[in-house]
Amino acid sequence: MRELHEIEVSIASNGDVRVEVRGMTGPGCLDVTREMEALLGAVVLEREHSHEFDLQPDGDAQTDWLRGRG
Repeated sequence: MRELHEIEVSIASNGDVRVEVRGMTGPGCLDVTREMEALLGAVVLEREHSHEFDLQPDGDAQTDWLRGRG
């Protein structure tokens, strides 16, 4: 059975997007956020990893701040 992961996306009035991944350990969450970055046509302004990022095996609770390109 697959684990359930949570992705929270917030969009500020200035167009900045915040993506937070929860329920994952390790760097696998980067794959999830890269797909979102591509779909949004965004550039990562800041990436903040939680302590789960250094754990094994599959992902992380992280927060990315993105800005659309257009």
